[in-house]
Amino acid sequence: MLTNVLLQAAPGGGGMGIFMMVGMIVVMYFFMIRPQQKKAKEQKAFAETIAVGEKVVTTSGIHGKITRTNEDGTISLEIDRSTTVVVERQAISMEMTQAFNKRTGAATTAKVIA
Repeated sequence: MLTNVLLQAAPGGGGMGIFMMVGMIVVMYFFMIRPQQKKAKEQKAFAETIAVGEKVVTTSGIHGKITRTNEDGTISLEIDRSTTVVVERQAISMEMTQAFNKRTGAATTAKVIA
């Protein structure tokens, strides 16, 4: 008797469950995945357009001025007089650089493509 109760399916629940699952996936795409992809695209465009002389902030929080862009995708960053470090172009944080420039009133020449 107990096995008969367990084997019986709930009436009308099959189609609605699939519809709810597809709906959850669509919501996750539009609220989580798509904005993250857009943000990554903007960060990449920002990293490609930064130029010599700009003041930037790396993702690890190092503030400096770009002194040279190298052919291998790295940037020479002057963090103090006669102290230069080489960082990857992708290590420059778009949000932190824009917040720093906004706070200090410095202008940036890098344009973000929307």
